[in-house]
Amino acid sequence: MATATHNGHQANGHIRLEEPENPLGRLTPEQIEAIGREFDELHEHVKDSLGDRDARYIRSVIALQRRLALLGRLELIASRWRIPWVLGASTLGLAKTLENMEIGHNVLHGQWDWMNDPVINSRAWDWDTASTAEAWRHSHNYIHHTYTNILGKDRDLGYEIMRIDPEQKWHPVYLLQPLYNILLAMLFEWGVAVHDLNFEAIRKGEKDKQTLRKELKGIAGKARTQIQKDYIAWPLISGIVMTLIEVAYFSAKEEAERRRERTGAIKNGLRKVRRSRAQSGGNVLGRLVERRSFREPFRRTLTADIAANLIRNVWSYAIIFCGHFPDQTYTFTQEETENESRGAWYVRQLTGAANIDGGPLFHVISGNLGYQVEHHLFPDMPSTRYGEIAPKVREICQRYGLPYNSGPFHQQLGMVQRTIVRLAFPGGKHRPKPGAYEGPLVRGKGERPAAAVRN
Repeated sequence: MATATHNGHQANGHIRLEEPENPLGRLTPEQIEAIGREFDELHEHVKDSLGDRDARYIRSVIALQRRLALLGRLELIASRWRIPWVLGASTLGLAKTLENMEIGHNVLHGQWDWMNDPVINSRAWDWDTASTAEAWRHSHNYIHHTYTNILGKDRDLGYEIMRIDPEQKWHPVYLLQPLYNILLAMLFEWGVAVHDLNFEAIRKGEKDKQTLRKELKGIAGKARTQIQKDYIAWPLISGIVMTLIEVAYFSAKEEAERRRERTGAIKNGLRKVRRSRAQSGGNVLGRLVERRSFREPFRRTLTADIAANLIRNVWSYAIIFCGHFPDQTYTFTQEETENESRGAWYVRQLTGAANIDGGPLFHVISGNLGYQVEHHLFPDMPSTRYGEIAPKVREICQRYGLPYNSGPFHQQLGMVQRTIVRLAFPGGKHRPKPGAYEGPLVRGKGERPAAAVRN
């Protein structure tokens, strides 16, 4: 397959489809080298300025996430009622999203390794998802971020199960991709875990059995932990705690009733006492059974945990797909990237990713992957610095006539879904690509002019 060069170019024995010229083809070797130097300098500039405010940020986000998770669990103790159920599922979903996106993903990229913290580092951290940290570091940090959008090498292109580029050969199985696209969104953490196994390598015999057994054991261990935690342990805790609360409540109520009965016996005689006991509804155990004091909180917490995981999975899917598969992004052939210079690598990362416009809160809950372009340029840079350097990145794009792909969330997600539906069928063509960036250097709240990037 070939793509992203000049119209009619041949590679790997195939004639490429019509596509706008790749920006790399318009740059001289000297310009590409200069771009590499500028981005290297920007990276070193930020690296030298890292300090206490960055460390305070990640520690405060971790503390916030843990408080949200605890609050969600406390709310779910009362999940037999609708409002606590909604609050608990929403709070827990937000906590899980923060843990995966702004904390887990970024810590595992080594963005905070410079702190030399014994816990907040890429080798020690594990995250609340089905994929093991070791498998993620290899398939995502190394494979995807090294071979971004290179056809046949970047396994994140369509996550191996979907046709998202016209250059991909069509197969009848793709007719179902609009359906399993929905399943992937709902079960995203499990899709990523299975994706990390690399079924293509298994099928071709390129992965040895010992490695495969190790990876399957790791996934099984994470799956067991996730299932036990979310679908057994926490529902049990909610059921037990709510039962104890109601035992205390009904015991106190029955004791109060006994006191009233004793008083009534003195005043009105034994017949009225018996009638009062019959009206009291029996003993504490009978009331607990009648109210389903254990079963109802258990069941409702179970469904709330499912809802929270769905919130996290669908949000993660949407952000990641919006950052990689909108119309504006380019793909590349292996021939194009042979003997690739550092500057050409930067240009490939820049043109192979797309940003999502949004405010500070949106960027935090998306793991700052609304700045997907900056993340692909500098995957080991603390995520909070992406908004700071974005104006400088746009300024470089303007000077060298490079595109800077960004758009509203609904626009980016709409492009992705349209592509998935269209390319489920044979054929398809490349969508128009953007030209040189001509927009404002500062696009969102919290950003500053390029010259204001602090030391």
